[in-house]
Amino acid sequence: METFLTLTAQDTDAIWLSIKVACGATLIATPLGFATAHFLVFSRMPGKSLIEGLINLPLVLPPVVVGYLLLLVFGQAGYLGPLLRSVDIRVIFTLTGAVLASAVVGFPLMVRAIRIGMEEIDGNCLMAARTLGAGWWDTLATITLPLSARAVLAGMTLMFARSLGEFGATIILAGNIPGVTQTIPLAIYEYTNTPGGDRMALNLCLVSIVLSFAILLVSEAIGRNLKRR
Repeated sequence: METFLTLTAQDTDAIWLSIKVACGATLIATPLGFATAHFLVFSRMPGKSLIEGLINLPLVLPPVVVGYLLLLVFGQAGYLGPLLRSVDIRVIFTLTGAVLASAVVGFPLMVRAIRIGMEEIDGNCLMAARTLGAGWWDTLATITLPLSARAVLAGMTLMFARSLGEFGATIILAGNIPGVTQTIPLAIYEYTNTPGGDRMALNLCLVSIVLSFAILLVSEAIGRNLKRR
């Protein structure tokens, strides 16, 4: 009897590329997401609502539109194209492009999760720290970051899971090149357009479900550990 879950070498490449893209997007977005959430929560700068709207824009735009806008910026003929060529950096049709697309699409989810956690921090704790002579960096490291650690973890989980499932922006900016930029969603798309590819598409769907579920379990375990501490 033929084994149901069989993966080709191309499928294995797609799985590892998905993990690489998700890890890369999460690592890049986490410090930026934390800084952005901190700014939105604690800053008193006028026009903050406009900035918040721009940050959340990828949530309401179709991913294909986001990918096309990134193409206009980072493409060979884009606004940053000449600058990127001068430093020998290529974004289009590369793994870098896939990471960038996933990071941009998932960034609002990360910021929203971290922001919710920061908004729950008691302002009296921050005020007490400043009264006792703690500087901005000391307050950030000893109060803000520890108290928002679970929110940061939630944001990283959302970013990772969103990156695993990113399709629209990735296919526009990075293409669907097997072994180079083809992630699990792109491989599934290719199988669904190939006669007789339904079973292989289902196999990758199951792999995607298992990966996402495993990430959720790990996140919950780490979150409970942080809560106990």
